[in-house]
Amino acid sequence: MKPVTTRRHFIENTARTLAAVVLAPAVRAAAPEPGGAWTIGCLNRPWTKWSADEMLDSVKAAGFRVIGLQTPTPADPFVGAAAKRDYLAALKDKIAARGLEAFQGRVQTRDNATEADEAAAIRTQIDRAKFLGLRVLINTGTAKPEAYAAWYRKMALAAAYGADHGVQIVVKPHGGVTAAAPELLTCLEKVNHPNFRLWYDAGNLIYYTGKDPIADLEPLLPHVTAFTAKDCAAKGAEVMTQFGTGKVDFVAIFRRLKRAGFAGPIVVESCAVGATAAETTANARANRLFLEKALAGI
Repeated sequence: MKPVTTRRHFIENTARTLAAVVLAPAVRAAAPEPGGAWTIGCLNRPWTKWSADEMLDSVKAAGFRVIGLQTPTPADPFVGAAAKRDYLAALKDKIAARGLEAFQGRVQTRDNATEADEAAAIRTQIDRAKFLGLRVLINTGTAKPEAYAAWYRKMALAAAYGADHGVQIVVKPHGGVTAAAPELLTCLEKVNHPNFRLWYDAGNLIYYTGKDPIADLEPLLPHVTAFTAKDCAAKGAEVMTQFGTGKVDFVAIFRRLKRAGFAGPIVVESCAVGATAAETTANARANRLFLEKALAGI
């Protein structure tokens, strides 16, 4: 595909392409709950100290039905390099047995690997995601400026292969190449594929840059397909915390997203991690209730 020459041309071209291309996985992931409420899901991150069984039980006990398998552990690689077919089949059964829906995971990339090896690894991870029924894979970029160009190429490959297999590729504010709105818009321009989209993470924006999340969100609104719920009090401050203790104005952000036609989902990534899985579950439940109250206010 010939690169576009201006950002305006790029945005207009992307809008036309999105109108013509059916991305069924992204549509299902963003579908609202009956009655018009946005789906509130949960990522596995608060329970990485515990087993997959305890994590899945905890997500269900906290009142969620949609889960993202975003943070792998040594015991649970999810779609990562150590995942074998038997492991994936068992994980799929565990999720289904609890009546949960896993819709998201992480596609990992390496700065020091050859692009040929990376291409093979990306395709394998997307194949595993498809087997598990995941419809979205997130990548958190690179912090090395010398690796940016290669990373853009990797994301273009992932987006194209993902489109052929029903898996959307997304990024979010995470420092480095995906630090904030200017960098994220550059990512969209360089990757230049309709299957490459953005999740917005206001807590991460504060953590990595200290910027105002509402101002940063404005130019990104046409490209946001999900909101990662996380709070943060200041640049570099703790993010595994309870909502309402930091600087993220959830109500104001949700109002702006609503005016832009955002349809969800919202995914809870963080809460205070307790001494036990049960204590952590109680904190995750409290954050879900916080979001439901915030949504009721818009």
